[in-house]
Amino acid sequence: MRNRLRPVLLAAALALLSACKEDIAQSTAPQDMTPETLGHYCQMNLLEHPGPKAQIFLEGSPAPLFFSQVRDAIAYARGPEQVAPILAIYVNDMGTAGATWDQPGDGNWIAADKAFYVVGSARRGGMGAPEAVPFSSREGAAAFALAEGGHVLALADITDAMVLTPVEAGADHGTDDDDYLGRLRTLPHPAGG
Repeated sequence: MRNRLRPVLLAAALALLSACKEDIAQSTAPQDMTPETLGHYCQMNLLEHPGPKAQIFLEGSPAPLFFSQVRDAIAYARGPEQVAPILAIYVNDMGTAGATWDQPGDGNWIAADKAFYVVGSARRGGMGAPEAVPFSSREGAAAFALAEGGHVLALADITDAMVLTPVEAGADHGTDDDDYLGRLRTLPHPAGG
């Protein structure tokens, strides 16, 4: 009798334990940027950089990874470095009233796979690289492409070469480099160094 009760008691205990476990669904609602929001790659404040931004939610992580350029988020999603499955990707809808290149907006996040992107425009993203500029409507994207150049694509039509190809630093970056080197030279040197 005692041997028969053991499996029954074990099964009952396991059933109670599983009933006590609460499955909490992870929120993937887009979050607005704050002065403390840093870009995943650059670790710089996103509000200080122009152009549309992106955020990616990973399984098991309550906070999204933010990207200073939409191009960078697309590259991340296609690269091998994810530490967990991607649950959601959001991008700024640049066709929303009030969204400007310098202030792409808050509350205007759209699912990346639903957006229309202008690729190859004259506009550069927050880190100075070519940008994939997102819009919620094909018409908004087409109007932007007419004004700024480029062509309209769905996310699935953006090739890896469009987002993974390295970008050479141009003359625009020389001023920043010179400023950085100048500030570096003014730092006190250690004794004997």
